[in-house]
Amino acid sequence: MPLKFDSLAALLTHGFDTVIDVRSPAEFAEDHVPGAINLPALDNAQRAEVGTMYKQVSPFGARKIGAGMVVRNVADHLDGPLAGKDGSWRPLVYCWRGGQRSGVFRTLLSEIGWRAETVKGGYQTYRRLVARMLYDDPLPYRLVLLDGNTGTAKTALLPLLQARGMQMLDLEGLACHRGSLLGAMPGGQPTQKGFETGLAQALVALDPARPVVVEAESSKIGRITLPPALWQAMLAAPRIVMEVPLNARATYLAEAYHDVIADADGLAERLAPLRRVRGHAVVDRWIALSRAGDLRALAAALVTEHYDPAYAKSRRIDTREMLGTVAVDRLDADGLARAADAVVGLL
Repeated sequence: MPLKFDSLAALLTHGFDTVIDVRSPAEFAEDHVPGAINLPALDNAQRAEVGTMYKQVSPFGARKIGAGMVVRNVADHLDGPLAGKDGSWRPLVYCWRGGQRSGVFRTLLSEIGWRAETVKGGYQTYRRLVARMLYDDPLPYRLVLLDGNTGTAKTALLPLLQARGMQMLDLEGLACHRGSLLGAMPGGQPTQKGFETGLAQALVALDPARPVVVEAESSKIGRITLPPALWQAMLAAPRIVMEVPLNARATYLAEAYHDVIADADGLAERLAPLRRVRGHAVVDRWIALSRAGDLRALAAALVTEHYDPAYAKSRRIDTREMLGTVAVDRLDADGLARAADAVVGLL
């Protein structure tokens, strides 16, 4: 019988050697159980063909043709990715709703002698467990926001805090975006569901009894929207504020965002939406600094003329508890280490 999982933690600590997602590559690309490999029972084109036949011609004919496709595809997987698996290998198989695709796949693997099992409800069960954590239930974690103006190295501090034994949640890392107009990263962002999978996996690994440091963000990181339970927890969380002089922030940003601000043509495209807000003359001056290679001056101008005013406006209504401030005069390795020690001291 298919295995029933009642919690996300139970599903993520399944104990099997391999998790096999037998859905089509397109379904797998949108989202999947963490660590799963994709061995499609039907590829994208086959799935579309069978689905069309089921609706427009004959359910029986669709199942018959689909079964032949699945058997041939499983044979290819046996000759390929699964060729080296020995008799002790234990796979856990799932499809969209725990039905025919995973059932046929499991049966064929079991007939060979492997102790294969399926997930009751398939991917839909997994997705419901993720949604319950992020959309239905209040998060049980004690969040602490690491706040501060742009260029105060908040993201860079997170792994340093983790190395000092603190729990942290790197939302920008999970969203593959640096959280600002210039924050796009190579490779692009995951899907919303893919982000939520990474977030849920990270949350399950945290201890609710200990504080979790999270960088202060808006409710959206690039095109990713933070789930309501997390956003509400962040709104209520106390803050630690980083205070760093402008010169140090500009130096840090010129290096951290070098890939973005050194590309004058790309920068012009990214800054285009700000022309309505800051004016053509200001944006043209920023682009001119990029073309001249004066990246530190550009970083300082972006901070003083755009980011700091925007942050100041958003904080006018901020009433969250403040645990303290951390002031450092530079953001080199020594300065970041001192900042991380100070944050730990406040917690």
